[in-house]
Amino acid sequence: MGTLREIVVFLHIIGFATLFGAWATQAFGGKKQFTQLMNVGLAIAGIAGLLLAWPMGLFEPGAGFYIKITVKLVVLIVIGALIGIGMARQKRGEAVPAGMFWSVGVLALLNAGLGLFWH
Repeated sequence: MGTLREIVVFLHIIGFATLFGAWATQAFGGKKQFTQLMNVGLAIAGIAGLLLAWPMGLFEPGAGFYIKITVKLVVLIVIGALIGIGMARQKRGEAVPAGMFWSVGVLALLNAGLGLFWH
């Protein structure tokens, strides 16, 4: 079980790295647009995160754990909504608002920080 958990943690980190890396590439060298790669990273991080949370809830029940997972899931949903709305605007030929674009990067870092520092 320990090796499987480590593999899922690795996939979770890859998902975050894909999301944040695609965002950073656009933020610091691109057109400040959302890309499909951000959606892929979000999906990988989300699915791996849920897989990590599932067995932990069985072995470590407690309100603090469930609050942390709920907050991280809400942040993930907000990131997904921002990317989805931004990509819909891009399809219509509209520019992505700067606040919406920068929020995705800040929220991605926030989610990583919550996972790392909230025990």
